[in-house]
Amino acid sequence: MDYRTLGRSGLQVSTIGLGCNNFGGRIDLEASRAVVHAAFDVGITLFDTADVYGAVGIAGAHKGASEEILGQIIGPKRKDIVLATKFAMPMDEAETLKGASRRYIVRAVEDSLTRLKTDYIDLYQQHRYDTKTPLEESMSALDDLVRSGKVRYVGCSNFASWQVADAMWTADDRHLTPFVSCQDELSLLVRDADKELLPAMDRFGLGLLPYFPLASGMLTGKYQRNAVMPEGARLTNTARLADRYLTDGNWPKVEKLADFAKARGRTMVELAFSWLLCRSPVASVIAGATKIDQVAENAKSGGWKLTAEEMAEIDTLTA
Repeated sequence: MDYRTLGRSGLQVSTIGLGCNNFGGRIDLEASRAVVHAAFDVGITLFDTADVYGAVGIAGAHKGASEEILGQIIGPKRKDIVLATKFAMPMDEAETLKGASRRYIVRAVEDSLTRLKTDYIDLYQQHRYDTKTPLEESMSALDDLVRSGKVRYVGCSNFASWQVADAMWTADDRHLTPFVSCQDELSLLVRDADKELLPAMDRFGLGLLPYFPLASGMLTGKYQRNAVMPEGARLTNTARLADRYLTDGNWPKVEKLADFAKARGRTMVELAFSWLLCRSPVASVIAGATKIDQVAENAKSGGWKLTAEEMAEIDTLTA
């Protein structure tokens, strides 16, 4: 496992991180424990969750379940890992518990600390932009959390490029703790971030934590055009994701990428992860897993050093 600095911070993260959104939703405590311990074994240090994760799936699934499960599993390993979580998404049906006001941030961080059974969070990320709260109020509240020691670093997720720029300018102008990272979707099939977000991140020295690196499984190689869908797979069981990724535009790209990888003796997962890790400013690829063999595969899949010529060819294949 390789390790990189997250943006311009002093935070070191494994180049493959474990996305914990399946915990408490798709898999229970014991299955989650197996996945986490497998991650420890292969050198993964970044564990990424959110207060809303765990809401849908197995019996007893609810918002907060992922954090609760992580809190039960981590134990003495806490000091050895980078624990990242998020806030701002609705935590109740009435949607009164959400956003990035000072009042809510103070409550949300305490709730997450309790569920995670820890007294500090390494990376606390605003899960989405709050249009109803002045940005200075949010950044000031996060700055207070850093100064109190409850949070080490702060980041954002799903912000538009102008919102990232606004947040970084606000932090600089008011002498507040700036974001060190963005967590956004980026993959061989979803490259919207290329247009404006990545240039903004480069300008401000932010590290990227890409999620959905395999396009919800479309880039694993297990789906074939006009073939029977694999039983139990995410795109087989989740219509909204299937509608998004299993498109007429994506099939030709996936097939060309599969040929590209096969010709070099590589897998689609190796191509997907290694391509991301060859992109600036990617620090760690957030990869979910429900089984220990997936953890092992993910961990070894980022080591392909693609050449400039190969990267250019991939751009042509995915245009």
